[in-house]
Amino acid sequence: MDYREEMKQLRDTLNAHGYRYYVLDDPTISDYEYDHMMRRLEDLEAAHPEEITADSPTQRVGGSALSEFMPVTHEVPLESLQDVFNPGEVAEFLERMKGAVGDTVYSVEPKVDGLSVALEYRDGVFLRGATRGDGHVGEDVTENLRTVMSIPMTLPEKLPHLIVRGEVYMARSVFEELNGLRELRGEPLMANPRNAAAGSLRQLDPKIAAKRKLDIAVFNLQLAEGRTFSSHTETLDYLASQHFKVIPYKELQGFDAIQTEIFRLNEERMEFPFDMDGAVVKINHLVDRDALGSTAKFPKWAIAYKYPPEKKESCVTDIVVQVGRTGVLTPKAVLTPVHLAGTTVTNATLHNQDFITDKDIRIGDTVVVQKAGEIIPEILQVVKEKRPADTKPYFLPTTCPVCGAPVSRDIDGAAIRCTGAECPAQLLRNLTHFASRDAMDIDGLGPAVLQQLIENKLVRTAADLYDLQIQDLAQLERMGQKSAENAVNAIGASRDNDLYRLLYALGIRQVGVKAAKVLASHFKTMDALMAATVEDLTQIDDIGGITAGFILDWLASSQSLDLLHRLQAAGVNMECKEKRVDSRFAGMTFVLTGALSKLTRDEAGTMIEQRGGKAASSVSKKTTYVVAGENAGSKLQKAADLGIPVLSEDEFLALLQ
Repeated sequence: MDYREEMKQLRDTLNAHGYRYYVLDDPTISDYEYDHMMRRLEDLEAAHPEEITADSPTQRVGGSALSEFMPVTHEVPLESLQDVFNPGEVAEFLERMKGAVGDTVYSVEPKVDGLSVALEYRDGVFLRGATRGDGHVGEDVTENLRTVMSIPMTLPEKLPHLIVRGEVYMARSVFEELNGLRELRGEPLMANPRNAAAGSLRQLDPKIAAKRKLDIAVFNLQLAEGRTFSSHTETLDYLASQHFKVIPYKELQGFDAIQTEIFRLNEERMEFPFDMDGAVVKINHLVDRDALGSTAKFPKWAIAYKYPPEKKESCVTDIVVQVGRTGVLTPKAVLTPVHLAGTTVTNATLHNQDFITDKDIRIGDTVVVQKAGEIIPEILQVVKEKRPADTKPYFLPTTCPVCGAPVSRDIDGAAIRCTGAECPAQLLRNLTHFASRDAMDIDGLGPAVLQQLIENKLVRTAADLYDLQIQDLAQLERMGQKSAENAVNAIGASRDNDLYRLLYALGIRQVGVKAAKVLASHFKTMDALMAATVEDLTQIDDIGGITAGFILDWLASSQSLDLLHRLQAAGVNMECKEKRVDSRFAGMTFVLTGALSKLTRDEAGTMIEQRGGKAASSVSKKTTYVVAGENAGSKLQKAADLGIPVLSEDEFLALLQ
């Protein structure tokens, strides 16, 4: 078979299976078969890059990072809807419509809480996607939208010009998974799925957007050159036939039927994969819509019924403290069961000690509860007049309820953390960090494998990794003999890592890779660092008093000392191996911006540090040079404003020689 014909066949087959998987949720082949075909297409495209097409499924992984989003003027405005908040306002709307166009049929649909976008197609091929913006001008987010697997890149019918409107969202299950990973990495948690979706769609690097697993619900046909339709629901059925994931709808007539559907959607909202904050009521016949037109702000033929947060009273029967994967102590109120927004609520987060103190929440209190963003139960206030006489103010414990180690409060926040290096509650996060690329770089020990090791009681601290045998890993799900051998070899190789990697891997607060390198270079051995005083630490550049305190507190912990002793007994290197090439960059600070073509940022940073310089993330008066790659951003302007020299990548490489 000719390679061109094979590539086309693979594209068509993969796109068809992608539609069944991402839109219909009805896959007909295994992931293995799909991945095998994808790998074959990738190989063919690597050999024949001139044959890569815009509709190839390989193009969904995200292209080059952008420096900014370009403005897009919408050919058909993306109007917003007038909000209503009670059945009376719905009745008034229906009466107005009846007076204008008579008895008519309406489409009632869930209102997805996401980010509105327009998708544009030419001759059946996806051309461009843009955010709503102000309704007239949005931002070009085409490359990020290519990563949304439920958006078709080509359509069965090749209309000359088609524009559809949809709502990009992050499914609740994906949001929970994403926040779980962020918690493991010690990153700030995202507030809600809508913010997560909006932030993901506006990432300048499409590869980040691709990892966020965004989805879309298409709810309107904006323009269809060469096609005519009589009703809105007819357009939705047509869009479904063109492989779009379309919003569910019901055609209804009369106030009673419409109100029943609005209430039903509210009761069943948790059955949808997306968050919804209301229901949309639209006149169905397009000729009626045209006759009614729009105001300066809204179409006259539609409204959005916004669901109010449901509030109910409950009683705090207990307050329990959970220790998160990053060591943060999170208090939780145990409530008498109460039905809210379609689910039974039995507990609510209390966030931190400040939250409890500010609201004066006590065990035994009657409280008003609602679901924040219709997802997370929260306590709004205490009903003080119902408070029992014997209640007492509540305070978080001073030691970890899991391991008994002392707790400490963040200097710059309200979080209270366990300080135990071997705390079981933090074990998965600690191991994931320990094995990560910038730390001990143990390939094959991802979160899923580490979770199984914990569940099978094969590890309780990072030191236990060095006792693992091939048979221990081979028995785990999706490992196998060869993968187990590779993982054990990677664990063994990590024994010889430089001291700075171990220091970073230990997870000492505020000791990142750069600080770990500085400490290793200065003290040379773990023993010397353990003997250091505050004065010894604070005389080092980049190590301030707060960081020094965290280091000394960590080293003083009995759990930390036990971990270090066991790591040393396992043969893990505790000495600095750094051999500085020269010191030509001593006292110099470099800032890297844009995409380098011959080096990665990490490689360039390492070369700077090996020559005695410092790689910083932001431009300041102390910056010596800015190194600019492709698509360099605002740092160039900052450098120009401060009069700081800018080097191209080739000039930087010449400076290294």
